[in-house]
Amino acid sequence: MTTLHAKHVLLPDGWADDVTLTLSDGRISSLTGEAADMSVDILLPAPTNLHSHAFQRAMAGLTERRGADKTDSFWSWRQLMFRFLDQLTPEDVQAITAQVQMEMLEAGYAASVEFHYLHHQPDGAAYDDPAEMSARICAAADQTGIGLTLLPVLYQQGGVDGRALGAGQIRFGNDMDSYMTVMQAAGHLIANMPADARLGVAPHSLRAVTPDALKHLQAFQGPIHMHLAEQMAEVDEVEAAYGARPVTWALEHLDIDARWCLIHCTQMTDKETRGLAQTGAVAGLCPITESSLGDGIFNGVIWGEAAGKWGIGSDSNILISLNEELRTLEYSQRLMTHNRAVMATANKSTGRVLFDGTGQGGAQAAGRACGDIKVGQWADLLALNGDATDFIGRQGDSILDTWIFAGTDAKVSDVWAAGRHVVKHGQHIARPEIAEKYRAAMMRLRNVM
Repeated sequence: MTTLHAKHVLLPDGWADDVTLTLSDGRISSLTGEAADMSVDILLPAPTNLHSHAFQRAMAGLTERRGADKTDSFWSWRQLMFRFLDQLTPEDVQAITAQVQMEMLEAGYAASVEFHYLHHQPDGAAYDDPAEMSARICAAADQTGIGLTLLPVLYQQGGVDGRALGAGQIRFGNDMDSYMTVMQAAGHLIANMPADARLGVAPHSLRAVTPDALKHLQAFQGPIHMHLAEQMAEVDEVEAAYGARPVTWALEHLDIDARWCLIHCTQMTDKETRGLAQTGAVAGLCPITESSLGDGIFNGVIWGEAAGKWGIGSDSNILISLNEELRTLEYSQRLMTHNRAVMATANKSTGRVLFDGTGQGGAQAAGRACGDIKVGQWADLLALNGDATDFIGRQGDSILDTWIFAGTDAKVSDVWAAGRHVVKHGQHIARPEIAEKYRAAMMRLRNVM
């Protein structure tokens, strides 16, 4: 049992001063005003990072050149990614994932949802353990202490027309039988992890899985994640094959509800935006990656008007920064609408709306009891350094506004993931060991990238 005093704390019904939390078995067991083992300045519910491809972190900075073609796009980036991942060993993936998870924790995230599709060897052959790569993700989470929702990805085909997987995709590929073998093995892994770990399913996209597979997987009673309507070329391909745009087709043919998290959704009509918002599904937004890849801008205004739920993911992990993801989301809305404080409401500032939204949406998408500081929730907690000069004279929601729009993740002092105190004084407790293994992996990969 741990007791933690906060000078200022964000509770579900607003800000409070001088609150002491008791943490037992990873959960918040009481909120009192008593003395405590330690004290922090500003305490917030730590959000969940709802969409990550951990291995892509090692590619950061390597895709900012183009050849003779002046229309470099997501699709050319994708070919570079395929060539890169062919070099990755299971040991590399574990080292990279641990580095990514450590950086997430230091940025203020308490949990990560890993959209995990790198299942096989470079030639497409299965490992002796069908969940070898899933085991590496879990091993990294054991080392970092991050809360994990693992999503083994089903990837069946190279396009909506059913063409075979290309050379860069064969490490992803499974038919339904082999995928269920991976899922069963992944389930055993999750069962042997801390109690807050979760397992979900992830049909990769409408391009990569068949309608029959989607109908089968949507029976899963837990998180269901899928890329949807990210790129214009994807929209055109799905519409040509299925006679409807991706979101329209999904609304008409899938039982979308609160279990679902649809990633990106940057190519939606206003009607599709309202329709998808009303299902209760979470929109998984990745503003830094979507900006990097030129995906487009999420229709946040109409989504908000329809009371849609959303959360934040770091996706390609080129930059892991919680406050910059939130800032980029709001700024994209300002650029699209030519207004300021677009996400704000009459009762909540922009920063408060952004922070509350990502906490609650991430919790739902991860199947994780978190997102608020209240009794019974996992103790996913984020402390900010109140002595930072940016916070002088700031109170209430202006603390969040200042951190998100005028600060950096360096303001994060401590993070707890299901009660595990993994970031102290701004640094992960195992940073030297994790960074050294990542450095060794990158030194090896530099000769093949």
